[in-house]
Amino acid sequence: MREEEKKPTSTIRRILKQRWALSAIYIASAAIILAAAFLLQNSFDDSAKDGKEESAETGKNYGEPSVEVNSNLETIKMPVADADKSVIKKQFYDVNADEKAQEEALVFYNNRYEQNKGIDIATEDGKSFDVKASLSGNVTKVQDDALLGNLVEVEHEDGVVTRYQSVKDIKVAVGDKVKQGQAIATAGKSQINEEAGVHVHFEIRKDNIALNPLDFVDKQASAIQSATEAEADKEETPAVEESEADKETPAVEGSEADKETPAVEGSEADKEETPAVDETDESTDLESGTDEEGSVPGEDTTEESDSLKDSLNQSN
Repeated sequence: MREEEKKPTSTIRRILKQRWALSAIYIASAAIILAAAFLLQNSFDDSAKDGKEESAETGKNYGEPSVEVNSNLETIKMPVADADKSVIKKQFYDVNADEKAQEEALVFYNNRYEQNKGIDIATEDGKSFDVKASLSGNVTKVQDDALLGNLVEVEHEDGVVTRYQSVKDIKVAVGDKVKQGQAIATAGKSQINEEAGVHVHFEIRKDNIALNPLDFVDKQASAIQSATEAEADKEETPAVEESEADKETPAVEGSEADKETPAVEGSEADKEETPAVDETDESTDLESGTDEEGSVPGEDTTEESDSLKDSLNQSN
């Protein structure tokens, strides 16, 4: 048994005594270390690729809404290349303007007057020109319409929409993202306002309510939100005043009127009616069994019966 146990040990010793033994051990160890390093490096590369792909996807998603986010900080511009060389053919119909300005802002078509919901812009020489995007945004509507002269609608943040009518040679489609100053069409004509000639009808709407574009030109788009909130606050004030007016004099006068003379006169009239008192007196008299003189009915009959008895007794 001892000889058999010593055989493996002696075999290992013989191998180690060989000249190539140590070299082989070193080479095997180096191969194992290199393989481990290679595996670790591949795992790090995979994680780095995954991180790059995620960041790339995040960058793409971030870039999509960037147009809308930045549009709220942009300054609203006129939809023309050179605003100094442009003229306004028809102004926006303002309900707070004087009568003359309101008449000039009416559009006459088909024997009917309509309020102008925007401004009609043309050049001084009456020639055609490129229509520029007033703000960056997304194209949500492109419509061919002979009456309006075709239409392009661009949507922005906070329910703000810019509309461009009386245009031709439209260069954008629904779903396109446009930047401020980008050419989206060419000025044209419309049947509804032939007097304006070659022009572009420009509108700014907030929650589908038309606003005067000239009130917001050269201002940030956020000014539209502030202006509409201020208007909403003004509209709420009259309702408060009306509620206070409802609580005023009419309700007090009505309550005082209810407390006035008719109720008092009615009570005094009830007190002055003697028939009711007489009826109660008569009823009490009848109940007590007395007549008007205060005598009790039946007293005379008893006296007569007593006298009869006395006479009968005397006769007997």
